[in-house]
Amino acid sequence: MNTRAAASRFEWRVVDIPRDLPRAEALSLLNDHVEYGAWEMARAVTFIGGARRVWLRRRTIPVRRTDLV
Repeated sequence: MNTRAAASRFEWRVVDIPRDLPRAEALSLLNDHVEYGAWEMARAVTFIGGARRVWLRRRTIPVRRTDLV
């Protein structure tokens, strides 16, 4: 299977969460993305200073043109 084709099945969004944002607010922010945007968490990293970075992904549906004969 082509690596490029497999990578295009997902749309990605990176969310940076500052260290001074309380955990409850960060969870609420991510919950909104998951509930209303159909995102799922793929990866999360906490840095030494306390900042967090979260990678969200959602599946995309490839659309083929139907008006061509």
